Amino acid sequence: MLIKTLPVGHLETNCYVVTDEQTLECAVIDPGAESNTILGYLEDNHLKCVAVMLTHAHFDHIGALDAVLSETGATLYVNKKEVGSAVTGIGRGFKPPEGTVFYGEGDTVKVGSVEFHVMETPGHTPGGVTLVCGDSLFTGDTLFRLSCGRTDFPGGDMNEELRSLKRIADLPGDYDVYPGHAEGSRLSVERSHNPYMRHAIEHL
Repeated sequence: MLIKTLPVGHLETNCYVVTDEQTLECAVIDPGAESNTILGYLEDNHLKCVAVMLTHAHFDHIGALDAVLSETGATLYVNKKEVGSAVTGIGRGFKPPEGTVFYGEGDTVKVGSVEFHVMETPGHTPGGVTLVCGDSLFTGDTLFRLSCGRTDFPGGDMNEELRSLKRIADLPGDYDVYPGHAEGSRLSVERSHNPYMRHAIEHL
């Protein structure tokens, strides 16, 4: 499995391309902007994008969505709780295209031999998810390095956020953390040093 991080857009959203190196099938996670950058990477590496997965539907995570779907013919996966409410940050609800697959807690998405397991981790948005893939966590804006996603947008809920951080902290073993913005981390580091996760561990 190969993970490529592409920081895109003025908010430098982390778009991830996760590839099965045997089949060259890949998933694009959170195509936030700069479709030319994302599609250029796919083309340059002869990758076949079969899935586009959203951790949530804020505008900075979906800006290149239509272009990537159109060019690749991939299937879109998103939690249904992201649909309809004004969670995009641009004052209107997110409307996924026909053929979208709605995933939720316990679902699995396979891309070649790579498997993504879905955890529902609301708080930043109602339908936020964390994608567990091998020893990697794609946490969107739920968990950042030594921080967490803000909850003052429509649909945000700090109590839900803390419960989600507790669920992530309770995962067995250790993981590489791939967040929606800024640099990555390790779950063991977050359990020990992230003040929001520490609060969730100690009080929930």
